Amino acid sequence: MTSHGIVAALLLTPLVVAAQACLPEVPDGKRIDSERFSLGFRTRPAKIVVGEHFMVEFVVCPKGGVTALQSVRVDAHMPAHRHGMNYTAVVGPAEGGRYLAKGLMFHMPGHWEFVFDLRAGEKTDRLSQSVLLE
Repeated sequence: MTSHGIVAALLLTPLVVAAQACLPEVPDGKRIDSERFSLGFRTRPAKIVVGEHFMVEFVVCPKGGVTALQSVRVDAHMPAHRHGMNYTAVVGPAEGGRYLAKGLMFHMPGHWEFVFDLRAGEKTDRLSQSVLLE
């Protein structure tokens, strides 16, 4: 490898590490992508129990050229029943550039869908992930 190749490799290393650090592989985690964002999340506890509060820990990675996030919202609903949760999640920052949504509760078993609204610039991206709660 030439000295230019070594310098280029050293310059690229922080970008690769930063990308991996932004959206790490998380045990029991899920990944959702939109045109402008990648989002990784997991629930705490990992197994959601009907009628018990849980949290969602997540990280958002903007894709090339996207402005910084202005707001983040987390919700869930049951598409087949056309209703949502009886609680509103409160989202706040957590360590390591992550977010933590507290106060979620699925009050009945069935197919639920997590919904993440990510606002940047004049546009909101809505990312969703289905969950079956037995």
